[in-house]
Amino acid sequence: MADNIARVFADAIASDPTRPLLTWYDDATGERTELSGATLANWVAKTANLLVDELALSPGDTAGALLPPHWQTAAVLLGCWSAGLTVVDRPGDVDVLFAAADRVTEAQEWSAGDRYALALDPFALPMREVPAGFADYVLEVRGHGDHFTPPPTGGPGDADLLARAADRATELCLASGDRVLFDAAAHPDPVDWLLAPLTAGASIVLCGNLDPSRLDARLAAEKVTRSLA
Repeated sequence: MADNIARVFADAIASDPTRPLLTWYDDATGERTELSGATLANWVAKTANLLVDELALSPGDTAGALLPPHWQTAAVLLGCWSAGLTVVDRPGDVDVLFAAADRVTEAQEWSAGDRYALALDPFALPMREVPAGFADYVLEVRGHGDHFTPPPTGGPGDADLLARAADRATELCLASGDRVLFDAAAHPDPVDWLLAPLTAGASIVLCGNLDPSRLDARLAAEKVTRSLA
């Protein structure tokens, strides 16, 4: 069984980096964002380089994440795991904190020297007003390199996360080549909506604020083979 998330991600996009890997919908705003494996890998590499080159973090350090299911969340999480960091979602002492703009008030419960806010803008535009004590993730990450070489052994939590992901892939009946639609509200855990499909070799259609009236058309348009809505 794989014990390195960066390797699992690399394997997931190796056969065809240009194919859609993660498609994000927000039915409250009408947003649709499609990322190929290569595009997501670019965001992941920039995030990992931010952590390593700018913040001097190393395997075993800890990142906090106050983020909902979203394509930018995938970039942050995979970037952290690629750098060997342990990601936590409960308040405590962490080396870096990533928070959605609507959750920055929760940051006072976390001890972190470096804090990044995410507006989760449909076009990944910089924030118009950055919360006090935070840097704008999108603005900061764009200046970093497009390539990153992960540590060979991965982070200390990788093996456990991937074991959970493999179990969930089996429970959710995910298979290689599947195109899986996830209702973000029903599957908020990134082990479900991100790691399980990557482990199985499936691509992802992630839907926030899912409108049931649009589901049938979306299943057809996205050529979904497995719906978890």
